Amino acid sequence: MAEADEDIQQCDAAVTLAFSVLGKRWNGMIISALGAGPTTFVALRRAVAGISDTVLSDRLAELADAGLVVRTVDPGPPVTVSYTLSASGDGLLPILDQLGAWASANLASRAH
Repeated sequence: MAEADEDIQQCDAAVTLAFSVLGKRWNGMIISALGAGPTTFVALRRAVAGISDTVLSDRLAELADAGLVVRTVDPGPPVTVSYTLSASGDGLLPILDQLGAWASANLASRAH
């Protein structure tokens, strides 16, 4: 019984950790937008309507620190910076799709 309790506690800790990153406003939308492939900061800002430059920059840094996004600098000329999902970030795409489907089926009527 103690082993089962330990497994549950580890799972709870993992879910808490996941939502500490994914639960922040905009992070899911940024990951979803990057699912289309590598893109620039400006293209991401257009894809994630309503996000400010400062918040997008902060979120990209957080997602990179979490190992979900990779920032690549091409020295050019001109210098260009692109963002893409890491393998871990790419693995989130089907989970985000499932979460979206679940939310549409179960929470859509409560969104008011």
